[in-house]
Parts: sequence; structure tokens; C-alpha cells
Amino acid sequence: MTGSSSRLRTRWTAVALAAASLTLAGSAIALTRTAPAEAAVTVAAVEDDGAGCQVTLPGSTPSNSRLPDPFTRIDGTRITSKSDWRCRRAEIRELAERHVLGDKPAKPTGVTGTVSSDRITVNVSHNGRSATFSASVQLPSGTGPFPAVVVYGGFGADTATIRAAGAAVISYDPYAVGQEGTGRGNKQGAFYTLYGNTSSTGLLAAWAWGVSRIIDVIESSGGTVLKADATGVTGCSRFGKGAFIAGVLDQRIGLTMPIESGTAGVPIYRGVPGEGAQSLSSAYGEQPWFGDAFGSFTGNPAALPVDTHQLVAMVAPRGLFVMDNPHIANLGPRSASVAALGGAEVYKALGAGGNITYHSNVSNGSHCANRPEWTAPLQQNIAKFLRNSGSYTGSIQMHSSATGNLSQWRDWTTPTLSDGPTTTTTTSTTTTTTSTTTTTTTTTTTQPGGCTASVALNQWTGGFVATVKVTAGSAPLSGWKVSMTLPSGAGITNAWNVNRSGSSGAVDFTNVAFNGSVPAGQSVEFGYQATGSGAGMSPTCSAA
Repeated sequence: MTGSSSRLRTRWTAVALAAASLTLAGSAIALTRTAPAEAAVTVAAVEDDGAGCQVTLPGSTPSNSRLPDPFTRIDGTRITSKSDWRCRRAEIRELAERHVLGDKPAKPTGVTGTVSSDRITVNVSHNGRSATFSASVQLPSGTGPFPAVVVYGGFGADTATIRAAGAAVISYDPYAVGQEGTGRGNKQGAFYTLYGNTSSTGLLAAWAWGVSRIIDVIESSGGTVLKADATGVTGCSRFGKGAFIAGVLDQRIGLTMPIESGTAGVPIYRGVPGEGAQSLSSAYGEQPWFGDAFGSFTGNPAALPVDTHQLVAMVAPRGLFVMDNPHIANLGPRSASVAALGGAEVYKALGAGGNITYHSNVSNGSHCANRPEWTAPLQQNIAKFLRNSGSYTGSIQMHSSATGNLSQWRDWTTPTLSDGPTTTTTTSTTTTTTSTTTTTTTTTTTQPGGCTASVALNQWTGGFVATVKVTAGSAPLSGWKVSMTLPSGAGITNAWNVNRSGSSGAVDFTNVAFNGSVPAGQSVEFGYQATGSGAGMSPTCSAA
């Protein structure tokens, strides 16, 4: 049987978006989106940047055989600006956790560990309980620190290609965090040691929690071996399900690459029954991948207020590369392509249509095979989203035997979202553990002319990562400068997407070539890693 969420670090690159064109080549249909260069790619510095959003879930929702509208809030209103997506995404996350996955807790009270050239150790503690797990590391050639791809069970995208593309491979054993074969009433592994073996959280969310704790340790390690802001995740089959959900639930993951994930992965739940794919009840019963609450929907997916096209959308605008097998109907490739097409509508609305790739246009039907058709896009996705280089534009490429039709599944249209923010909010959260203090400040503001800057910190003992957002006012920017005074003893070790005048004291940060032009009301972000403490910094912005 095939088996196969806390919260932003942002990188900007030029993106290309497009008008869809349908081409027929031999036995394959390639739906390719290309377009003029557009706005920006956002990755993240926190696990869940919507954690401060107020979400009230309804007691019940009407049944709907069509895919729910990702742009319509729970209260029935539609989002109108790109900044509205943050809290709309938070609503979708809550719906998915309640009805499909089970709760993915935020970072536990204690997370410590080590990162070396060949191993990562993770020690977690919460409410008097503790657990430990580890993952092996294989570095690429060259000089670090390196980006890294977490490979579920050693079973995902080709590891040789990953390393050749300049990224490290982290071999993650998800069974150490959540075992299969134990049943829903006696779940085992590090996650369930902390949260109880009768937890209603399914394995996919538990495994995703484990990936998030690995990222926590990389962040607190000082970034000497692996980069704290450049992590991808991949897996095939049941591990493809896991990799997909990890990318959905942690916004620090820059590139998500599920392969042939099948039911409980990318395919829309509403489409599985009519495609001949593994049934929802079979997937629910085979292993506790789903959360316990999903049991009431296995025979009636139309009653679900959420579907996987919305989970695809939750990855936006970060990198997503879905690899699928059109030759095995049990994997639900047609339903998976519909999920990709539906999620791509959110990517396009956010100005990031070039950041999603769906590829099932392959000739080899073997399950989880390394396919030559995926080698180039794998390299290009790693370059763009983990190495911050290249100008790769994603596309939707569906094989003719498994071509989804989104129009058959939706009764909603894709809105044109405005660029400017619609509200002014400031959220500050501080979490302190025995080894780590994380302070996150998110500011969204409307400014009449000029620009504003805000800083978000991820602070640990001895170091921090700062993510700085530059927002244009009522007029566009053709260049910008952010001035910031680092506290005594703090020193910058590396920076991305920015030029800087120094490493300590009063530092001026100026745009690089690709992020100097900022439309009115839009934002770009840059970041840097430093030793010492970043507390109390107050950035100022000026147009250049």
C-alpha cells in the first residue's frame, strides 16, 4: 500500500508570473505559466506569523461538493489586499488542525541541541516531560554555512542532486517522533512522549513538529555549519505526505518538495473518491496519519470546510515543488493536480505565481523513482529558494493521463489583491526557555510617502537573527536606506539581500539591485545574523 504545524524570514528575488498557455507534446499536457517580472518572494523568520491573529471557528459549516474559496474568510467576507492573507491563512490553519491534522503545538518550553558536520541532536522538554531525537547530516562540497534539505526517512528528492546543488542533506527519521503501527490509542515517539500517547494529533502533524524542532536547533546553533534561514524539506510516498504538511505548517521552510504523496498528502479530499485513489477511509485506517477528528469525514469529504488546495496555498508565497506520478491511479495524481491548480490561484493573487511548480509529466511509472525530468527543476528550485540565486519560474506540468480541471471544482473567482496594507497592527511575543529567548515583532503600517522599517528578532543565548521589513509609503521607492544602531557587544556575521556599511555600532543598510524598487504600500525584507543581543534596536528608513 502506498503511503505516502512557531512562525518569518524573508528573502526577495525577482519573480516572473504569467498568462497560462496549454501545450500538447506527445502524450503529455504541460500547463505553463510565464509572465513579466513581478513582485517578491517571501520566506519567513517565525514558525507561524499568523499566531497573533484572532480566529473564531464556526460550530458547523454547510456541506459543499466544490472546493472552498481560499479568499473568503470564515465570516463570509473576502480578502482584498495581500496583507489580508496573513490572517486568512491563520483561519485555514485552524480549520485544518481541527478537522484534518490535529493540533501542532508551538515550540515547547525547552528546546536545546547541537549541530555538527555530521549530526543534529534535539532535546525537547515540556510540562515536566522530555524526549530526544537526532538526524544525520551530509554536507556538500565547499565552504559553509550551507542551506539544507530535510529528507524524510532518506526517501525523497535525489540526495546526490541536492548536495550537488550546494545544499546539505539532513536525514530525518520521522518514526523517532511518531511511530507507525501503534494505533490511535497508544501513539509512540518523541512527540507523544511530550503530549500524551492518546493525543488526537496525527502522525503528519507530529512529524512536522519534529522538523520544526530541528530548525529551532539550527537557529540556535549560531549558523556556523548550516544556515538558519535556508531550509527545505522533501519526502516520497508516506514521507511525501509528511514533507508536504511540514512545509504547510512552518513558514521558516523556504522550499517544500513532496513526491507522490497520495491520499492524505497533496490530492484534494473531494476528488479522491472519484479517481480510484486510495480511499480516505483506507488512508485513515492504514496508519494514524490524519488527526483523529478526520474519521467523521472519510465518507463525506464535502462536509469538510477545508481541502488541500488551501494547504497548498498556505505554503505561498514560499517555494513549492510538487513531483507526482501519473501512472499510478492509487496515488490520486489528477486530484493532486487540482490541488496545485487551486493553490496556484493564491500564489498568483499574492504576486508569486512563479514560486509553485507541479510536475507529473514523467515517463517512468515506478513509485518513488529518481526521474531525469525532475533533475533540472530540483536544481533550479534549490538555487532560487535556498541559495538565493537564479531566476527560475515555476510551472504546472500535468501528464495527459492525469490532467486536473480546476473549473470543475470551484465556484469562486480569483480576486485582484491590492498591494498596500489595510490595517495597522503591532504584535510582540516573547518566549523564554532555558537556552533560548525568541522575540518576534510584526508591524504593518500605512505611511504617507517615504518609508518605514520594522525589525523582528529571533534571539538565543549568544546570538540572534534580525529580519527587517522596509515598507514604501504612498509613493514608490527607487532605493532605500535603513539605519540601525546595534547594542554594545553585538556584531554582524553575515547578511542577505542587503549591503551594509559595517558590522557593529551604527550601521547603514542599503538595497541591492533586485530589491531597491518598491511599489507604493509594498514591502521588501532583508536579514542578518549577529552575535550578542539585538534587544532595543530601533530602525529608521529613508528613501535613497
